[in-house]
Amino acid sequence: MNELAIQNSDMILSNKFVPENYFVGDIDATGIFIDRFGVIRRRFNVSVIGQKTTTGFALDEYFLFDDGEQELRHWEIQKIGQNTYVGMCDDVCGQAVGKLTDAHLSWQYHFNLKIFNRKIKVKFEDVMIQQTPLIMLNNAKVKKYGLLLGQVFITFMKTNQAIVTKPLIRAANSG
Repeated sequence: MNELAIQNSDMILSNKFVPENYFVGDIDATGIFIDRFGVIRRRFNVSVIGQKTTTGFALDEYFLFDDGEQELRHWEIQKIGQNTYVGMCDDVCGQAVGKLTDAHLSWQYHFNLKIFNRKIKVKFEDVMIQQTPLIMLNNAKVKKYGLLLGQVFITFMKTNQAIVTKPLIRAANSG
């Protein structure tokens, strides 16, 4: 085994992903949206606050985009089978359905995505991979009528305290 991995157990590659454990607490994330031509269209940071609920877990995601736009997204997620999850969020049409296999969780859902000051219904094919105990990688293909619009790439990092949450909470509560 690598000497670095022996000294730092947070860097050992994960073989199993337990979403209801990983998503409890504070998580910082950073990501990009790349269109189907390979052009970076948006960059963003996200602070996630997760907590257990009586039926699963809840996530509050505070997005801060490179153009200054802010967005709050609240998810309620339930484990409905040994390897199956469902998620609900205001902009999700119906439910997001997630299938867990070892260290990765694959989600399928339709989402009302804000584009040019209007919302359009798109399909997300989302894959989350727990890379280490602290790091999760996320790739989502965004499609409309089966055609690829672009992809989202996000890196999540568990932290003791989320970095950008406090200014976003103040902004969300002030107006």
